[in-house]
Amino acid sequence: MELTIFYDSACPLCSNEMAQLKQHDPLHKIHLEDLNAPDLAERYPQLDLAKANTILHGLTADGRMILGLDVTAMAWGLTGKHCWIKLLRLPLIKPVADKAYLAFAKNRYQISYLLTGKQRCETGSCNLK
Repeated sequence: MELTIFYDSACPLCSNEMAQLKQHDPLHKIHLEDLNAPDLAERYPQLDLAKANTILHGLTADGRMILGLDVTAMAWGLTGKHCWIKLLRLPLIKPVADKAYLAFAKNRYQISYLLTGKQRCETGSCNLK
């Protein structure tokens, strides 16, 4: 694994993006971990669950924790898809994109409801295939 992503399976948009990532990851470079897994804190004691529920966290193969759009950019870079996302990491765009991402993350359930009609996934209903 080159990247472990800690995502919120209760968020319809988050689960959908993770499903898309895995669909484009035939070499299995990305490993997904559900923030709602009961044993997550035991398996990843370095992860601050409260913070991980406010901003996307990723753990690189060399042990670095990366956050937010850096995770998204790395993940899609590993798949070779959505290369435009790396534009969000350019120096002039990064601060604005990061603020927009934090606003999205904070309001992800409401945004999910507006876009999908579903605010949260019931247990197991948004599981990845």
